Amino acid sequence: MKAERVYHPVQSWEEIAANMWGEATDARAMLDQAIAFTADHELYGEHMMRVIREWPISCENALTDASLNQKAWVGHAACALALACPEDITRKAWGYLTDEQRLLANKAAARAIREWSFTYAKDRGVLQDVGGALL
Repeated sequence: MKAERVYHPVQSWEEIAANMWGEATDARAMLDQAIAFTADHELYGEHMMRVIREWPISCENALTDASLNQKAWVGHAACALALACPEDITRKAWGYLTDEQRLLANKAAARAIREWSFTYAKDRGVLQDVGGALL
């Protein structure tokens, strides 16, 4: 689904309160936490699903932006939600993952984005529920 771009004022984004655009008091310790968190695709994916359910404003703002790397955004958001980790540290942590870990994390992100897109379209009456499950 290609949704029409929706903008929300930055002060309403849930990601702000989660320190996604902030700073870490101990960047090295936060990097170590972010590496361990993003390497665990199941835990990481659970938090991506929390993001799409708990951050409606941030998700609408980010996930209706076709020019945004949405997988990266949902991953950064998951790290912020779970650890209060700034996105620049999450980006740096990504560089420490193996190709396999990145692949699994990207699959988790794609799954979360698909679910958000489906629910978003359905809630707006754009999509009929055909009784099928999301994979």
